[in-house]
Amino acid sequence: MSFFDDNPLNPPEPDREAQIADVNTCASTSQEPESSPLGGDPISFAAAAPPFKPTSFLPDDLRISWSWPHFIIFLVFGFGSLLLVQLGAIFLLTADKHLTPKQLQQLIESKPQFLVGTNVLWYALIFLFLYMTLAVLRGLPFWRSLGWKKLTADPAMGKGSPWMYFLSGCGLAIFVAVASSRVKEVDHVPIQELFKSRNGAMLLMAMAVFVAPLVEETVFRGYLYPLFASKFSGIAQNAGADPLRATRFGTFAGIFITGILFGLMHGAQLGWTWGLVALLTLVGIIFTFARAWTGTVLASFLLHLGYNSMIAITSIIATKGFTHMPPGH
Repeated sequence: MSFFDDNPLNPPEPDREAQIADVNTCASTSQEPESSPLGGDPISFAAAAPPFKPTSFLPDDLRISWSWPHFIIFLVFGFGSLLLVQLGAIFLLTADKHLTPKQLQQLIESKPQFLVGTNVLWYALIFLFLYMTLAVLRGLPFWRSLGWKKLTADPAMGKGSPWMYFLSGCGLAIFVAVASSRVKEVDHVPIQELFKSRNGAMLLMAMAVFVAPLVEETVFRGYLYPLFASKFSGIAQNAGADPLRATRFGTFAGIFITGILFGLMHGAQLGWTWGLVALLTLVGIIFTFARAWTGTVLASFLLHLGYNSMIAITSIIATKGFTHMPPGH
């Protein structure tokens, strides 16, 4: 048996007797705890676990308790909370001022605390939603349910050590930087506004290293990827595919859909420069592939951490410790 046999992207052929035993075990010991009765509010509805259906052909990291209704409410909450956070911050900025839309835009761009602060607060609300609907109201282990597990560094399994993922993320950042320099019409993108001031650049780099990898990996690779992978695996099986092919189809569908969403989420920051969005989509696909390959979000987190850390280091070097900022546009 080769190490590829343990790869979640290339799972072994299922043993029929083992499948039957696994289904019986799941049915008797692995059912979700009963959720609280619905209180009539969206959060309670999202917290209601769907009826248990044994899916023994899926690997453990794709056996999740949430489904499409939870995802829809998650989207509504995500967009709604972002709007409320931004409107609230704008109200605080302009409470004693009468500004035109252009003046308001200039005021916001002149205050990096607004852009970074609203983003961090929004991240906190997203985490709160997931924690409330999964850990508090369902009684599930929060981190483990969202794919945070120990990274097995056994060379025989071909997974690699934690340092390998971190350094690979650093190398990926260098590749993207070189590729970005060849993309046309990238003289100015919105995220560059934060580099007009030392405080803005420092806030952005702090968020990129200490906040973004944790939150974005938990959401994209911990919450979204297993949802898409498991659901598309089920669709493939219902269409007649055997468990092995169904799992492969769902896994690759989950990798590409999650990667595309990751790239699109950063589109506004990049001024919807499609060359840059495509590069970020590729980065998202690579991050999700690492998550699928190892079965843990920790692998994609280390990649992401290495990627953002390299960007921060090169920014510090290029600006001599944020003392020589690029001129404004």
